[in-house]
Amino acid sequence: MTREIQVGTPRRTALRNMSERVRQPDLRVVVHALVQADELGVPIGSILRIQSDQLRSRRFDRAEKLAHEAPVKMLGPLMLCIFPAVFVILLGPLLLQASKSVF
Repeated sequence: MTREIQVGTPRRTALRNMSERVRQPDLRVVVHALVQADELGVPIGSILRIQSDQLRSRRFDRAEKLAHEAPVKMLGPLMLCIFPAVFVILLGPLLLQASKSVF
């Protein structure tokens, strides 16, 4: 983007080109806000503060969602790997004692 601006491409066009190349939704939102601020003459500092707050809250929401999904994803390996080992350790001596008393 910087090289495009150095060559002489307008900043708005360079920003739009960058967002098309990267294809990330969060970056597109920021670029769109910067282009609008540039067109309307709004100070970029306030726009960047607002965008950073929104991106931070979105990132926090995504992390919270993943944290809620983690126990469900851990349940399968727990049932297949850890519980059988615990049952063998706990019930092994009891079954050994029972088999000795029967024979």
